[in-house]
Amino acid sequence: MHSEAFGPKDSTLIICIHGGPGGDYRYMLNCKTLATKGYRVVFYDQRGAGLSQRFPKIWYKSQGSDAINKIFYDELKGVIAHYRTTASQKVILLGQSWGAILATGYTGKYPTEINGLIVAEPGGLKWDDVVDYVAESRSFKLWSETLNDATYIDQFIAGKEDQHEILDYKASLMGATNEIVGDVGADLGNNAPSYVASRSGAVVLAASFELGQDTKPDFSAGINNFSTKTFFIYSSNNKAYPDSWATKISSVYPNKEIFKAQGVGHSGMIDQVNFWTTTMEPKIISYIQSL
Repeated sequence: MHSEAFGPKDSTLIICIHGGPGGDYRYMLNCKTLATKGYRVVFYDQRGAGLSQRFPKIWYKSQGSDAINKIFYDELKGVIAHYRTTASQKVILLGQSWGAILATGYTGKYPTEINGLIVAEPGGLKWDDVVDYVAESRSFKLWSETLNDATYIDQFIAGKEDQHEILDYKASLMGATNEIVGDVGADLGNNAPSYVASRSGAVVLAASFELGQDTKPDFSAGINNFSTKTFFIYSSNNKAYPDSWATKISSVYPNKEIFKAQGVGHSGMIDQVNFWTTTMEPKIISYIQSL
């Protein structure tokens, strides 16, 4: 597994959990500035994504009804154990999109082991809500230019089930733009993120959705036992995340602070430099200090 950490090793741990499944953490690198404020900031590419090891699809499917635990929760537990230097060191989870879903599920499973939870636009927590959000937020439409481009690409780049290099490349091309979630078309100028995404994880993405359809996981299970305040963030520019959806998804957190990020979209809450510096980082620090 690929990971890196910044900041004083014995200070409060902030574990940054990227979206996907199958994304990578590069778009979250603005969070690295938290290290200059005295926090230990950890990034990791989840199994099958970014620069981490690939596995055949059959491996994911072989994990059965306990797949989410074996694939994602155990991995996160190992990351925390690796970077935690003492039992008293506080642990904050900061997840975006799928990462926020994963962070919620983990916290519900281990509520006494997490000292703070920051979730930025978890699409859904109960499986039916996940499916509904994916359907609303995807910009891939039948007969659209994107589909035509994909069909054109398929004439030259064809990948079988476990040909990771080819499938990951195609996934990157297909996921490059999404106007619905509000991260395309903004005049960013010097505010444009400086990161370069490393590599998508097409196989883990496909396998995760198939496992979800088979097992219907509830990522909100146990979160009612987490009494610490959760910082719930959503954006004004994501057309698939109106106020009503934010109210519905956030309702499972028993103690929460809700913040609507104005003028940015799904990833912009984290990756737009100016917004991060002037708004998001101060909000996150204030939240952590309030715990």
